Amino acid sequence: MPKSTLFNLDSHTPDWQKQLSDAITDPLELLKLLRLSPEDFPACEQASKPFALKLPRSYINKIEPGNPDDPLLKQVMASAAELEISPTYTQDPVGDMKAMPVPGLLHKYQGRVLLITTGACAIHCRYCFRRHFPYSENHSSKQQWKDTLGYIQQHSDINEVILSGGDPLVLSNNKLEQLIEGLSAIPHVNTLRIHSRIPVILPARITDSLASILTKSRLKTVVVIHANHPAEITELEQHALQNLHQAGILLLNQSVLLKGVNDCSVILSGLSHKLFACNTLPYYLHILDKVQGAQHFEVPRQKAIQLMKELRHKLPGYLVPELVEEKAAEKSKLPVYGL
Repeated sequence: MPKSTLFNLDSHTPDWQKQLSDAITDPLELLKLLRLSPEDFPACEQASKPFALKLPRSYINKIEPGNPDDPLLKQVMASAAELEISPTYTQDPVGDMKAMPVPGLLHKYQGRVLLITTGACAIHCRYCFRRHFPYSENHSSKQQWKDTLGYIQQHSDINEVILSGGDPLVLSNNKLEQLIEGLSAIPHVNTLRIHSRIPVILPARITDSLASILTKSRLKTVVVIHANHPAEITELEQHALQNLHQAGILLLNQSVLLKGVNDCSVILSGLSHKLFACNTLPYYLHILDKVQGAQHFEVPRQKAIQLMKELRHKLPGYLVPELVEEKAAEKSKLPVYGL
């Protein structure tokens, strides 16, 4: 298929925005669409009140109807397990709130900073470590942007800026372009990294104009996508990733190890192969961040280590992600070793 045949939608109101506005937010509507019973997900409405359900219909098309154990559904469906309180789980498990020198900017690690560009996402993953984050106070609004750029300008050791959120690719092209132009004007910044689930959630967003915006500045661009299961990558997502690759963008993937979703070496190796076919390298496999409401996704540490041993036997080294965990106040992500 020629480049951009599926995604060159720039001549009219972007289809991705229409899809985003039509996302499912009612758990009962989702169950009806998937031919499931509310009995399969008791208290789903109650669980979705503090952290709303949200997913585009294009993602629903990848979920098996009638299967309450579908691994994609488990990632997005509100459930009673979220209402349980665990004393070892917190609302800020990675210490974001203590790492903000100015609102909307995280400076945890040497040489790089992370911008909370928006609180909006195309999908609400139930294990999200920022599900309790106060976005209204801490995303980079126009008022905060001047302070953010000023902070980066004053710290000449910062050479990489990460756009995160929420999901930065839900921003309009104009807003993204303004952000990138502002960062490109700072001489010591040379790398732009974008963390986004959009390419595997809403592939229609990956248009020619977006690819141009991400690559036309002097900055080296890296896009880190987030896929947890090979079923998330269909032909549409493959072409979206190919679009970014052909634009000259380095593509990496980070996954979260999730009980009942991808805690199996066959699934994880299948994901690595599928990513590589899309010119995307496995990057990180995260131990679950202990955010309140996600404890039912936890995979025992020793099982995670055993899975990595199995992956090293199944895959060439360049397709084996690094098993890591993030802890508050640490100066880097921590590799998890064993066996």
